[in-house]
Amino acid sequence: MTRTAVFQSIRPIIRLSIPARRTISTTALRMAAGDAGAPRAGGAAQGDAFTKREQANEDFAIRQKEMEKLKGLKEKIEQHKKHLEELDKHVAETMAQGGKQSGGN
Repeated sequence: MTRTAVFQSIRPIIRLSIPARRTISTTALRMAAGDAGAPRAGGAAQGDAFTKREQANEDFAIRQKEMEKLKGLKEKIEQHKKHLEELDKHVAETMAQGGKQSGGN
């Protein structure tokens, strides 16, 4: 009786320590066209409404990123133009000061 009681109290611990036996599936998975990212049979032109909407959303997102990049580039161009104008002004001032100094001698 004691032996049975001890075994029954240990049984849950043994179950947790031994991995459960699982059946292994040996059948191959079959995928239809369009499943798991496979290309559709009719090509890209033969899309349903969801495919067309998805493509339109991707195109829109790409255009938005390109517009943001262009905006950033335009801002950089403006900054560089201002910097060049400042350099031109500095060169002109330096030349004017240099001409006054040499003309006074």
